[in-house]
Amino acid sequence: MKQSSPQISDLTAAMIAVRNDRDRDAFALLFDHFAPRLKGFIMRTGTGSGQAEEIVQDVMLTVWRKADQFDPERAQVSAWVYQITRNRQIDVIRKENKPLPEELGEDPSAEPDASQILAVEQEAGQLKGALERLKPDQREMIEKAYLGELTHQEISTQTGLPLGTIKSRIRLGLEKLRHELKELR
Repeated sequence: MKQSSPQISDLTAAMIAVRNDRDRDAFALLFDHFAPRLKGFIMRTGTGSGQAEEIVQDVMLTVWRKADQFDPERAQVSAWVYQITRNRQIDVIRKENKPLPEELGEDPSAEPDASQILAVEQEAGQLKGALERLKPDQREMIEKAYLGELTHQEISTQTGLPLGTIKSRIRLGLEKLRHELKELR
């Protein structure tokens, strides 16, 4: 007997396609949606950009490998992915013998609720908007330094700009971002 299925989200449909058919296009959609959000989520606990990217890569690989364990009756895709992320981040922190950030020390069986996920997504959107409002030269330097993880010297070599100019653009851009995003604290 076939039950009528309720309307499912695009993310749930993509996850089911990955689970049932190993659909690479569906996985690409999930990756494009979750990777930047997960990186922001991880970095909010004080993890550096490079390590956050490594964790995101591990998480998305786990999502691919363990897709058969996803059950839309038990959890939303986002809750399932964020739980994998949280567990992976805890593993990394424990391996380094660092104290667990307060956000990660909560009940391990608790899934991030929709309001937490929404808050992270809203903050990521606000950050993206604030970055877009920076002067292009400031935005470029900040992206190279923080998203591209280049040193100031590497940026200077890459762009041909003097080191002082690069430092100045980054400082001015960060001051503007700090001012625009002060309500997020």
